[in-house]
Amino acid sequence: MPNSTVTDRIRLWHPRWRLCAVCARPARGFGWTDPWPSRVPRPPRWFCSHACQRFWSERLREFGMVDLTEQEHAAIGVTIRRLGALMGEIGWDTRFADLSEAEVRALIAESVEGFREAMAETAAEMPEVPF
Repeated sequence: MPNSTVTDRIRLWHPRWRLCAVCARPARGFGWTDPWPSRVPRPPRWFCSHACQRFWSERLREFGMVDLTEQEHAAIGVTIRRLGALMGEIGWDTRFADLSEAEVRALIAESVEGFREAMAETAAEMPEVPF
């Protein structure tokens, strides 16, 4: 019976079916919870790697507002270049309304993947979290 209680606690703790708060990959057990009690508590966040967890922690210390960070602006620039390459294949003269469903899906997927990869690269370059 002692194993079943430990197993139950692990099952409740593990972030199954949750996405990384930084790059939207499946979370793998790296977590963050707000250490400061407040009237409006922030929900816990889960991450796919230590690098994403470190990026999130550093971002929270630097910014109190929910504005785009320098890293997010850079990731948007990378995403724009990737979308430009895809639009070159589709054709720049094509109106958005004239795109097929597959082309729209490809644009959305390229946007999300490009931003996520750029943010993951940024997270990997961040210094070590001091805890």
